[in-house]
Amino acid sequence: MHVFHVAGTVRSERPALRTLGVFALLTAPWLAASAAPVLSGSPATSVIAAHYYSFQPGATDSVGKKVTFSITNKPSWAVFDIASGRIAGTPLPSNVGTFSNIVISGSDGTASTHLAPFAITVLPLPNNPPRISGTPATVVVAGHAYAFQPSVTDPNGLKIKFGIYRKPAWAAFDGNTGRLSGTPAAANAGTYTNIVIAAYDGYMKAVLPAFSIVVQAAVSTTGTATLSWTPPTVNTDGSVLGNLAGYHLYYGVSPDNLNESVTLTNAGLTRYVLSGLAAQTWYFAMTAYNSIGLESGRTSVEPLSVQ
Repeated sequence: MHVFHVAGTVRSERPALRTLGVFALLTAPWLAASAAPVLSGSPATSVIAAHYYSFQPGATDSVGKKVTFSITNKPSWAVFDIASGRIAGTPLPSNVGTFSNIVISGSDGTASTHLAPFAITVLPLPNNPPRISGTPATVVVAGHAYAFQPSVTDPNGLKIKFGIYRKPAWAAFDGNTGRLSGTPAAANAGTYTNIVIAAYDGYMKAVLPAFSIVVQAAVSTTGTATLSWTPPTVNTDGSVLGNLAGYHLYYGVSPDNLNESVTLTNAGLTRYVLSGLAAQTWYFAMTAYNSIGLESGRTSVEPLSVQ
């Protein structure tokens, strides 16, 4: 009887062990699926006012589930994308200060995690207005094209827009580039004064000194200008010039606006007579070009009074 009892005890323990084994195999996948997503990334902790800020965290999930995001203590000037976890925005100068304890979290629907809390400090926009420069031509003959393009830089790296005060009626103005251009007609002859071009970065502005444009009436009498030159014989590197093809002649009524041109396709020319010029002072410069179209630098500008 005693031996039979021992054998029965041993047999009764084996089903219990098998049950534990089955339970362990069934629960292992559940333990793997409950692992939280892993978030990564180091957000920038400062941004200058009026400048763009963005941070995109990385996210991985061990079982390939889609991760959705949330945020607490989002700065008022920023937007947040729950699908990507991206925080972005452009703070205004009025947003200067520190936005603390920002927390970005990610969840796969079962488990969640979060990045370490961080802060973003909005720094003041430096008091550095745009810088605008350029010397507009002050004379144009009716029927001839006029153009002026200012140069501008912004120390704060912001986008520049342009404005103009007292724009001549015959001219067009591009608010994106600051370019003033047009062709006055005979009826536009006269003086256009106190023209001002301004550059604005959204917060600060700079202006060019006021200038005038005199539109001269076209003169019906015409004169001629005789130009002569010495053809180039060497390239800028000192090598022999063997493929000279011709010249470009530039001229106009202002040394800053040589808006007329003539192309001379005879490389052997050393003299040219330009006719049909109004009786006034004209300004000339020229370049040489080779057989593949490369153009030299311009000569100095030379004035000539046409009678």
